[in-house]
Amino acid sequence: MVIVMRVLSGIQPSGALHLGNYFGSMKPNLEYVGKAESSFYFVADLHALTTIQDPKELRQLRKDIVLDYLACGFDPDKATLYYQSDIPYHTELAWILSTVSPMGLLERAVSFKEKVEKGISPSVGLFTYPVLMAADILLYDINLVPVGRDQKQHLEITRDLAIKFNNTYGETLVVPEPLVRDDTAIVPGTDGQKMSKSYGNTIPLFGSDAVIKKAIMSIVTDSKGINDPKDPATCVIFQIHKLFLTDTERKALAAEYKEGLPYGEAKKKLLQTYMDFSAPMRTKRQELEKKAGYLEETLASGAKKACLVAGKTMEKVRKATGLQ
Repeated sequence: MVIVMRVLSGIQPSGALHLGNYFGSMKPNLEYVGKAESSFYFVADLHALTTIQDPKELRQLRKDIVLDYLACGFDPDKATLYYQSDIPYHTELAWILSTVSPMGLLERAVSFKEKVEKGISPSVGLFTYPVLMAADILLYDINLVPVGRDQKQHLEITRDLAIKFNNTYGETLVVPEPLVRDDTAIVPGTDGQKMSKSYGNTIPLFGSDAVIKKAIMSIVTDSKGINDPKDPATCVIFQIHKLFLTDTERKALAAEYKEGLPYGEAKKKLLQTYMDFSAPMRTKRQELEKKAGYLEETLASGAKKACLVAGKTMEKVRKATGLQ
């Protein structure tokens, strides 16, 4: 089996992108664009159906997330960008994989239990989510999958299903390896927990000035006095602010905290840094919105490229299973 260096990552269109998405996933993924033999980045709109069942909302969220990707620097000439639902092979392979998926393996999936605990309806789709995720990856003969440590179990399930399929039908699918980066940022939210739409503690990447300002000014602080020394290691404002800075700038800012920088001033500094950082991306996004047909052309081109690769995998799978 010929193996080429390919990287894949997907993101659900479940709401406005925030700083946690950017520093935890998008920025690291940008580093792989152009380095791997090929890179695939897809909008996981089929997965989104487990939580979003308003068609108008889903259409808008899909469009927004593609605009966000492009505005952040993804070059469609160097990386393949597409909607998951535009590639019918995803659902076909998911069904075939489900016929060799042990129930016990899916029952042990932590994400299903966590989502149900958060109030998401325990549908069959939510339960078999890891099988579709496995299909998303295995279709493209992916070697490396960038994952956060909290997503590693999903990739382990993907590996288990690929091995199970290969043991059943012969060596057909590439067994992917996790690419867990220790330097991937864990971005705290405005309440100090990990930034997540589920917790309502995000700072939007492309929100209005007023929304961004409100989010930053609401960051939690301790009860230290205005001019008391602050500990940058435990201060949520600093932990977010440092993500934008060089080592020299971080040290200088940390010194200001230790000298008694008031929290109100610290938030204003963060707001200014954030607005300066995001200005080029926000401008680019506005320009992209005005380019009639550009989004559709980009996604159609990406789907065509993805179909060529995924189709070859499905041909092997069909032959292996006797469907062809």
